Amino acid sequence: MKHSPDSGQQLSFQASLENWAEGMDYCAVPVPPDITQALGTKGPVLVMARVNDSAPFQVSLFPVGGGQHYIRIKAKVRQATKTKTGDRVQMRVTVLDRADISIPEDLALALRAEGATQAFTLLPPGKQNFMIRRIAEAAKPETRTKRIQEVVDAALQRKP
Repeated sequence: MKHSPDSGQQLSFQASLENWAEGMDYCAVPVPPDITQALGTKGPVLVMARVNDSAPFQVSLFPVGGGQHYIRIKAKVRQATKTKTGDRVQMRVTVLDRADISIPEDLALALRAEGATQAFTLLPPGKQNFMIRRIAEAAKPETRTKRIQEVVDAALQRKP
């Protein structure tokens, strides 16, 4: 298998929504083996996804071993699509380029203020994208501020 999937690659499949953690509201769908084969990697894959006719959302296909991936479906998406554990869903994914990172202005300002911009760029692209996605998903301004500070702290730990 090659190392990274082609950015812009679009794939679709059907799968059943599974409960992934007993007693928790954590659901995911298995990615069929032929899709993993088409992706050409056993590692995580950053994608823009849609469940049925949902709004697109950014997520990573996560590897679980044996060449198998799953994709987590958050409660917010399940509520919007009126889906529950056991339902068959239509998944559409577009592979994103992990290196294409758009830093939100408030994060950029905080990094500059602490002299941590360069240190942030030393973090792996997947980690940068994950941190930025967590900031974007914050529901409250104070949560966003807290997550921005967490990113600045992580960058400072990388600082030479």
